Amino acid sequence: MLKAQALRDRDMTTAPALETRLREKYDAFRRELAARLEDGLVIAFSGGVDSAFLLWAAEQERRRSGGRLLALTALSASMARTERADAERFARNLGVEHRWQESDEVSDPRYAANDGARCYYCKSELFRICRRVAAEAGYRWLAYGYNVSDGADVRPGHKAALEYEVLSPLADAGLEKKDVRMLMSAHGLELSEKPSSPCLSSRLMTGVRVTPAKLADVEAFEQILRQAGLNVVRARLHEVGSSRFVRIETAPEEMARALEQRELLQHEARARGYRWVLLDLAGYRLGGGT
Repeated sequence: MLKAQALRDRDMTTAPALETRLREKYDAFRRELAARLEDGLVIAFSGGVDSAFLLWAAEQERRRSGGRLLALTALSASMARTERADAERFARNLGVEHRWQESDEVSDPRYAANDGARCYYCKSELFRICRRVAAEAGYRWLAYGYNVSDGADVRPGHKAALEYEVLSPLADAGLEKKDVRMLMSAHGLELSEKPSSPCLSSRLMTGVRVTPAKLADVEAFEQILRQAGLNVVRARLHEVGSSRFVRIETAPEEMARALEQRELLQHEARARGYRWVLLDLAGYRLGGGT
């Protein structure tokens, strides 16, 4: 992990040689950030790979060319403690101004219904908060870590971004997820290999109502497995009639390690009112919560 001083001292131009096309996209990305910083830029910062790279690059441009930059992280029951820790550590090491704001999307009945529009209501609440903070502090622009690869997936949250006029500098420059990870690795950034980890609500199967208690259940099951050394983990909550059960997804090579936690998982499930804990032999897959 790079310390704060190393992050400050390391200049973009000292990274290993990058493929020409990626360098062109990267340079376009930097130019857009520099232009936005002049009038003030607020970045919705979750602590994930994309928003972390966006924040890091914006801070490098701010130091080079000036301007104003603010990282804003929304806190709610849907954000796991590990994600909060990653966001806090990264922003602190970077030395950027970082604000935490309470978000109340879980209490919105439309969000809690957990249908196909849940992410839209989540991002609407996030960008509403960002817009308010930006107006109060005199920042003109908002941005978040949407990239080209995200366009291949269903992203209701991006509709909210468009409605709130939130910028997508990564996508605008043509940067894909693999590009972001490559650039982060080239610059020695600590989150370059971090697995994707959407909010805890994504673990509830579509139609299972979102409550803070269920989100706490998800976090507890996943914490058991992460403490056992698993890297890719999803604890999916199901409700069928009056029965509730947990379906564990992990990488095939980590299934044996997950089974070693069988008794602990069963104990936790009984204590929380779940009838079964199942290990999904198909392994982790994108969209497993739908």
